[in-house]
Amino acid sequence: MPAPQKEGPRANRDIRGVREVQLIDESGQNRGVMGFFDALQLAEEVGLDLVEIAPNSSPPVCKLLDYGRYRFNEQKKQAEARKRQKTVEVKEIKLRPGIDKHDYDVKMKAVQRFFEEGDKVKVTLRFRGREMAHQDLGLRLLERVKAETQDVAKVESEPQLEGRQMIMILAPR
Repeated sequence: MPAPQKEGPRANRDIRGVREVQLIDESGQNRGVMGFFDALQLAEEVGLDLVEIAPNSSPPVCKLLDYGRYRFNEQKKQAEARKRQKTVEVKEIKLRPGIDKHDYDVKMKAVQRFFEEGDKVKVTLRFRGREMAHQDLGLRLLERVKAETQDVAKVESEPQLEGRQMIMILAPR
């Protein structure tokens, strides 16, 4: 069974198939091209690890550094990047064709709040019973929503009828 692949750059004796390396010492000075075993011995004398920084160059570039500290700093950077990234959610607002003015205003305030938070909004207009005969009222209502939000949002999906509901998706600008 093959050995599991390690994540991150190779270090010390994990660097295989290389005769020569371009060595950069702990202070960042370029020490030039030297034999792999000479560089490894130099790393052991200094008490640091030989870490492969650019494996695809010819010869590979290796640096003398504390591998444990290097891995720790890389994990901190990744955790910070994960903390900063925002996942875009799709929030849903449900309407009916005969919605009253105040109810409509409350729904539109919620839509504005969702856009300020950076989320997409799925506006669902549900038809019940005889309302299906007046789909034009529903389309006008969705056009009104689109017109009121055009300065803060763009239409990602135009109003579409799916069964008994009409759906439109808006994304923040």
